[in-house]
Amino acid sequence: MSLRSKPPFSPAARSQVAPFIVMDVMAHAARIESAGGRVIHMEVGQPAAPAPLTARRAAAAALEAGQVGYTAALGIPTLRARIARHYGEVHGTAVDPERIVVTNGSSGGFILAFLALFEPGDRVAIAAPGYPPYRHVLSALGCEPVLIETRAEDRFALTPETLLAAHRQKPLKGVLVASPANPTGTMMDRPALAALMDCAKDLGLRFVSDEIYHGLDYAFPAVSAVELSEEAVVINSFSKYFCMTGWRVGWMVVPPGFSRTMERLQQNLSISVPTLSQIAAEAAFDGRAEMDAVKHGYEVNRRILTEGLPRVGLDHFLPVDGAFYLYADVSRFTGDSAAFATRLLDAVHVAVTPGVDFDPFRGKQFLRFSYAGSEADMREAVERIGRFLAAE
Repeated sequence: MSLRSKPPFSPAARSQVAPFIVMDVMAHAARIESAGGRVIHMEVGQPAAPAPLTARRAAAAALEAGQVGYTAALGIPTLRARIARHYGEVHGTAVDPERIVVTNGSSGGFILAFLALFEPGDRVAIAAPGYPPYRHVLSALGCEPVLIETRAEDRFALTPETLLAAHRQKPLKGVLVASPANPTGTMMDRPALAALMDCAKDLGLRFVSDEIYHGLDYAFPAVSAVELSEEAVVINSFSKYFCMTGWRVGWMVVPPGFSRTMERLQQNLSISVPTLSQIAAEAAFDGRAEMDAVKHGYEVNRRILTEGLPRVGLDHFLPVDGAFYLYADVSRFTGDSAAFATRLLDAVHVAVTPGVDFDPFRGKQFLRFSYAGSEADMREAVERIGRFLAAE
């Protein structure tokens, strides 16, 4: 048999994860823009503002200085120390810098955490609706994501009761939570988070806390899992509050004695996080005043949507506690949020993400709106959405 006649190379089964639909929406929007249309982007969770000036200047100075080489696998020591100090400043909790692991964004942190905490076949509980790559990465690593439907009365968060019920049905190995959450924008208060963590501990489950939207809290202050236990694995990033999505730098707080495990994994998977990004990230902490001004802009945008969307007909949405998302029930207009989002984009050039990206149970009833853009775009988006709904 000649080489030309051999069957095509087939991908491994573990690579057959579902697409991240928001990226498909972005591609559709890009095609409209390439044809001359002006799209208002409310589909992707990306701040419109740049990284703080302190971060950009630090990276520029380092680049001008010359060679940019590898760093230690766990991160630049001064950055790790600065992240640890952050927990004392914001959360009143002392954290040993040895427990800090600098990662390639929060995405890299999840890969490290899942590899370190779980074996193939382990079952890990996550909330539905929830961030799609949680379940996709778990599946690619051979684990089983266990989606637990959440309820309005629980602020769309996991509870000890729902976690215990899932564990009794078939034993779990871990649980992952996010507060503020994507796509819902809802948050867990201290009693709710503490009760869930206590339940997980009683059941012997590994606890992972996604805190990437910390700093973007409006209803009440966000609580970090580090305040409640040293046994949790906390994952955070400079992407959202610090507006550094493309810099791809995040961090983890791991239990005492766990850093060497993460170090070995990072040494082999990526050697280290990009040096310029780490230098910029350390300097970003000196730009908090600038970032707080950006946060104030999100609060303005939040008010524009929560007041404006009901006036044009979208009046059913989840509590907008934090992050920069509004998760709206559109079931009065459609039973297919993906098709509805496509029509919205084609008709009035507003890009939003269908709920099916986040929730296989009820996602066809919901759309996620990101309000991380400009105030002017949010006002125009409300006007365009109103025109679209009037014509539906």
